[in-house]
Amino acid sequence: MGFVKEEKLRKVWRGLKTLFFLITMVISFLLFSAPFLLAIADTLLPSALLSASLSPSSLSLGTLSSHFNNYDFRYSLIDIPLISIIRSSVILCVYSLCDGPRLSKGPYLGIAMICSVLSLIFVTIKASFVFSSSVYREGYVRAVEIALFVCSLALAVGHILVAYRTSCRARRKLLVYKIDIENVSACKNGFPRYQKKLQEERVK
Repeated sequence: MGFVKEEKLRKVWRGLKTLFFLITMVISFLLFSAPFLLAIADTLLPSALLSASLSPSSLSLGTLSSHFNNYDFRYSLIDIPLISIIRSSVILCVYSLCDGPRLSKGPYLGIAMICSVLSLIFVTIKASFVFSSSVYREGYVRAVEIALFVCSLALAVGHILVAYRTSCRARRKLLVYKIDIENVSACKNGFPRYQKKLQEERVK
C-alpha cells in the first residue's frame, strides 16, 4: 500500500512540474510575442467594435466611402479604427527594425510612447465631442461606442507598457551579455598566468 501511494504521489508531482513548465513556456512566449499580439489586437478589436455599432446593411464599400465623405470629427467614429491601425503599424514596423541595443534604449520605446500619447490625446478630445453631442443613439449603440473608446485608450496604454517591458528585458539581456563577455575575457587573460605560476611551483 505504501509503495502504491508513493508511486501516485510521484506521478502527481511529476504532472505538477510538467504543468508548471508548460505554463512558464506559454507565459514566456506571450511576453516575447507581446508586441505582435498587441498590434494584432489593436488592429482588429476597434474595427470589430465599429462594425458592431453599425447596422449589417451598412457594412459595404459604398457605405464606408460615404462615411469618409460625410466625415465629421464630432460625430463620426470611422477614424478610431484608423488611428489604431496606423498606431499599431508604425510601432510594429519600428519594433521589427530594432535589434537588441535599439530595443533597450533606442527608437522603439520612444516611437511607441509618442504614437500612444498622441492617439490618447486625439481619442480623449474626440470622446468629449461625441458624448456631449445631442445626437440620439440607442442604448446598445451607445454601449458599443463607449467600449470602442475604452478599448482604443486601453490599447494605447498597453503599447506603452509593452514597449517599456520589452526595453527593460532587452537592457537586462545586454547587461548579462556584457558580464559574460567580461568573464570570458578575464578567464582568457588570467588562466595562462595561473598555469605559468603553477608550473613554476612544480619546478621548485
